[in-house]
Amino acid sequence: MIKSIHKLVVPKSEADYAGLLAFFEALGFMEGESWSGRRSKGVKLDAPEAGIELGIGEGFPDADLVIECDSADVLYAQAQQHGMKIVGEMKDLDWGAHLFVVEMPANFGKLAVFSYNENWRNKTLEGDLNATEMKFAIVVSRFNAFITERLLAGALQALRQCGAKNENVEIVRVPGAYEIPSASRMLAETKRYHAIVCIGCLLRGDTAHYDVIVNEVGRGIGQSAQETGIPHAFGVLTCDTLEQAIDRAGLKAGNKGFEAGLAAVEMAALKKKVVSG
Repeated sequence: MIKSIHKLVVPKSEADYAGLLAFFEALGFMEGESWSGRRSKGVKLDAPEAGIELGIGEGFPDADLVIECDSADVLYAQAQQHGMKIVGEMKDLDWGAHLFVVEMPANFGKLAVFSYNENWRNKTLEGDLNATEMKFAIVVSRFNAFITERLLAGALQALRQCGAKNENVEIVRVPGAYEIPSASRMLAETKRYHAIVCIGCLLRGDTAHYDVIVNEVGRGIGQSAQETGIPHAFGVLTCDTLEQAIDRAGLKAGNKGFEAGLAAVEMAALKKKVVSG
């Protein structure tokens, strides 16, 4: 009875060896047995599913080995980064996947890499970014308003871009981040909103006050979401410095309020799908 099957690759240089190893690790192979001896070194790279696939007819890629991955686009960029020769450009296929072919070093031959556009093996549910006719509440802290107002603007932009109407978005202001969980809980219990967006900003100081508040806010928001069944989007910044907060409120790291708004829409839409079956 066969125990294993492997494609043997023997690069002629350390650079090719390192490049191939990095590429295969990016593909998602797991390192198995390895050795480093006097004459050679190497590693076995294992895949969750492997074997021989037989086929007849048209539409098969011109390749010596075919690998399915989560995202062919990511691996296409990896192949370019490692200087591999693309012999078949990325293209969409009529069997619901997109695929490219790369010529590998070390006499490996041609490798076809593809990913399916949809997961046809398992039923997949995800929320659409469509907020039409949905109602939202945004709980925003007045403390550190210089930051939270920017986050609020980002959250409103996200909701509007997803189709939420102004009259279906209610803004609730609270003194500080510590009050966000209780206000969110009150709003969620009314069942008038499809999702709650929580906006705040906590900056580390010289005492343990920061750690206490961060833990309570995170726990309280999560508990409110779980116990009321209303999605809560976490848009509370927890930063060491004001510069970090500014970066996350619309500069280098994007606007986390905008991201929280999108998360609220997606989770509200997902709940609708789950409830409707």
